[in-house]
Amino acid sequence: MTEPLDKPRTERWSAPPVPAAGAAAAGVAELAVVIPTLNESDNIEPLLDQLESALAGVAWEAIFVDDDSTDGTRDVIRARAQRDPRVRCLHRIGRRGLSTACIEGALASAAPYVAVMDADLQHDERLLPDMLRTLKSEPLDVVVGSRYVSGGGFGEWSNARVRMSGFATSLSRYILKADVADSMSGFFMIRREAFDAAVRNLSGIGFKILMDLFASSPAPLRFKELPYEFRRRTHGESKLDSLAVWEYVMLIGDKMVGRFIPVRFLSFALVGGIGVFVQLFVLELMRAGLGLQFGLAQAIAIVVAMVGNFILNNVLTYRDLRLKGWGILRGLVSFCVVCSVGAVANWGAATLLFEQLEVPWWLASTAGALVGAVWNYAISGLTTWRRRSAGG
Repeated sequence: MTEPLDKPRTERWSAPPVPAAGAAAAGVAELAVVIPTLNESDNIEPLLDQLESALAGVAWEAIFVDDDSTDGTRDVIRARAQRDPRVRCLHRIGRRGLSTACIEGALASAAPYVAVMDADLQHDERLLPDMLRTLKSEPLDVVVGSRYVSGGGFGEWSNARVRMSGFATSLSRYILKADVADSMSGFFMIRREAFDAAVRNLSGIGFKILMDLFASSPAPLRFKELPYEFRRRTHGESKLDSLAVWEYVMLIGDKMVGRFIPVRFLSFALVGGIGVFVQLFVLELMRAGLGLQFGLAQAIAIVVAMVGNFILNNVLTYRDLRLKGWGILRGLVSFCVVCSVGAVANWGAATLLFEQLEVPWWLASTAGALVGAVWNYAISGLTTWRRRSAGG
C-alpha cells in the first residue's frame, strides 16, 4: 500500500465521533456514495443491490447525479427511491461533467464521509467498508481505490489503454501535492472536512475529480491507497471519448495558470488563433482561386471563420455547456453578433492607439486583437453559452 509521503501533522489525532446507534434507522447517513450517471438505466438496480450487500450495518445513502439521461435512468432511480429513502436523484439540465456532478452530489449531503464511484459496475463496492474503517481509524483525509498498488489491476484493459493511463498519471504529478500512485482513480472516499476545505478551489473540469481535490486542497491531503481490480463494463457505454483528453489538458492548465488567466479564456483564444488561419486560407481561396473581389472574399472568409470558431468553442471551450439541437442555431447567431461587436472594439482600440497615441502599428494591432478577444470571451459566456440552472 502507498503511504502518505508528507510528514504526519504534529497535532494529536483522535478518531472522529461515530454516529449514535440507531442513526441508520433514523435516516442519518454516515456515508454518502456519490454516483454520476448518464444513460446508465441497466446498471442502477444491480449497483444498489451491491451497495446494500456491501454496506450492511453502515448508515449510507446513494446520491445519483444525472446529467439529463435519455434512457430512463432517472425513472429507475426514482422508482427505487420511493421504496428506499437512502436513494436520491439530482437531475441536472443544461450542463454536464463528471467532476461537477461529484461536487454537487457531495454538497447535497451532510454525511461526514463521502465516497465517489461510477455507475458502470467497474468499481468494486466491496472495498467501501475497508475505506470507511481506514478513514475512521487512521489520521487520513482520503482513501483511494488504486489499480496501481500491489493487489490492484486493470482487468481487461488493453495494453495501450494501460500505457495511456500511466502517462496521464505521470503528467498529473506536475500539479499534485502528493505522490499518489493512482491519481486518475475515480473511486475514493474522503472526509467531509477535507472536501469542504478544498471545494472552493476546485476547477470542476473534466472527469478526474480526485486529481482536482489533491491539487486544490489548501493543505496536503493525508492519504492511503487500497488495491482493487477494475471490472469489465457489462451495460451501457463508456462516458470517456477522445475529447476527454482535451478536458484533462484543460484541468492541468487550470491548476498551473488558472490563478492568473482563466484556462477557458486560453482555450477561447487558441480557437480564435485557429480562426485567423482559417480566415486567411478562405480569403485566398475565394480571391485567387475563384477570382472574387476582395471585399466579397473577405466577407465570406469572416463568416466561415466565425462559424468555425463557434463550432470549436462549442465542442472544446464550452464542452460542459455545449449547445444542442435548435440551441446551436440560436447560439451561432448570438456568437456572430458578439464577435461583430468585438471586431468593432478591436478596430477602435487599435486605431486609437496608433493614430492618437502613436503606438507602433504592430503593438496597436495586437492590443486591439486582445481587446476584441476579451470582449468576445466575456460576452459570449453571458449570452451564447450562459450557464443554465439545474432542474428536477
